[in-house]
Amino acid sequence: MPVHVAIIMDGNGRWAQRHGKSRIEGHRKGVENVRRIVKASRNLGIQHITLYAFSVENWRRPKSEISALMGLLNLYLKKELEELLQNGVRLNVIGRIGDLPKNVQKTLFDTTEKTKTNTQQILTLALNYGARTEIVDAVRTYTSLVEAGSADPAKLDWETFSDCLYTDNLPDPDLIIRTSGEHRLSNFLLLQAAYAEIYFTPLCWPEFLPEHLVEAIQDFHGRERRYGQTGEQLKESK
Repeated sequence: MPVHVAIIMDGNGRWAQRHGKSRIEGHRKGVENVRRIVKASRNLGIQHITLYAFSVENWRRPKSEISALMGLLNLYLKKELEELLQNGVRLNVIGRIGDLPKNVQKTLFDTTEKTKTNTQQILTLALNYGARTEIVDAVRTYTSLVEAGSADPAKLDWETFSDCLYTDNLPDPDLIIRTSGEHRLSNFLLLQAAYAEIYFTPLCWPEFLPEHLVEAIQDFHGRERRYGQTGEQLKESK
């Protein structure tokens, strides 16, 4: 079983268009599906699930759509708090949270505080997130450590730098799933995805059901993860 599954939840708008509904209704269906997939991942024993919920580029969308998205996020967090607590799920958030609306920031803070001792599963929401922004922020963090005399640039390695990323408390994703038929990462976990297996599905996010999550994991099981070694080396090490 992959330890960490990350999902680019794409296609709410296209699903709505196909069904003659508004984009907002598509996002509402997408939020409902978050509940299903998080529960399914928990039942499968996946320890970490990360959802790409709002990117730094999404601010370019119409203001009415952004407002609706933030409202749905706020509502989801408030409605799901009891479920998270009952099932031992800890909420984690990555991204530039300070740019989100104040009421959303407060709900995020309250939820992360109330769930911080949970250990059964870590649910991470990527909000106002972009991998390039994350790298810039990590460089700033590392530079401040150097200026304070807490880090030596001559000894910089990946382990040290990765501690400056938003995901310093998370393992790298084993499997990244993207819905809606697009075949790109769209500025999502670019550094952390170095050895991730990537699974693309033509299904839009509201259509991606628990059985499709199982199919993605079955596909993951069929892949050989060599990390630079040969297949023969892996067989010898088993």
